Amino acid sequence: MTKLTKQKTGLALLWVFSLLVGWRPLIDTFTLSVRNDEYTHILLILPISVALIFLEWRFLQTKFALSVRTGSAFLVIAVLIACSSLAWSASLPADVRLSIRMLALVLWWIGAFVLCLGSRASRSVLFPLCFLFGLVPFPNTLLNGIIALLQQGSTWSARVLFEAFGVPVAQDGLQLTIPGLTLLVAQECSSIRSSSMLLVTTMVLAQLLLHSPWRKALLIGLAVPLSVAKNGLRIFAIAMLGTRVDPGYLTGRFHHQGGIIFFAIALVVILALLWILQRGEGSAERMELDQAPAAAKGR
Repeated sequence: MTKLTKQKTGLALLWVFSLLVGWRPLIDTFTLSVRNDEYTHILLILPISVALIFLEWRFLQTKFALSVRTGSAFLVIAVLIACSSLAWSASLPADVRLSIRMLALVLWWIGAFVLCLGSRASRSVLFPLCFLFGLVPFPNTLLNGIIALLQQGSTWSARVLFEAFGVPVAQDGLQLTIPGLTLLVAQECSSIRSSSMLLVTTMVLAQLLLHSPWRKALLIGLAVPLSVAKNGLRIFAIAMLGTRVDPGYLTGRFHHQGGIIFFAIALVVILALLWILQRGEGSAERMELDQAPAAAKGR
């Protein structure tokens, strides 16, 4: 058995061991993502991470090398986190226990990768490895805080749209009042599901199609306010159609299933921003190439 084969076998054994020990939190997480809209994005994380690593696999094989110290550190941290969740399980809420155990499982997977394939290979697939942390479900307290921020942002952006179109509007917390209608932006209207999907999609597109770290960060950062804006647009559109066209829009299919339309609008904006950033990246690269011969002549 060659050294490379031993490394791959070791990685497979460590991952199989993690599944034998940690199958329960993994199953609970996938069950949660199927049953709760707030966690639907989790279903995308593992397939995307595996696909991105697979795309780089042929180039990674020249970088494979054991990294015992760094990899072992990750494994030890994973074990300590898992043990702490067991020790405090009686005092921890179920959602917090699940988050801690999934965190330990993800750290074990990353540690196994680093240990068996090395730091150089791990740095080459740093994004898909870190992307695995998306498998860790937010505890309810943190999730509710995010939903509350989305509610507030959506209410504000909808009010701005009403004002921009000359519609009289009054805001009282999460409640908007326009002539003929009072709207309450409830948790169900926070658009947490589509916002999560938009953020995940943007992260993957930025990783695949941009090279500059700051451009990637900029695009991902813009996805957050864009998620709020598209939900404000949805609230505005439903309210205007319901008061100006047909009251059925307030309770019909467009209200309950029309989110995909506004997700598509936000995605088009992301693609347009991505195109602009790509052009800027290409211009910067051409400038560097043009400056290189000039610098060589100067020497």
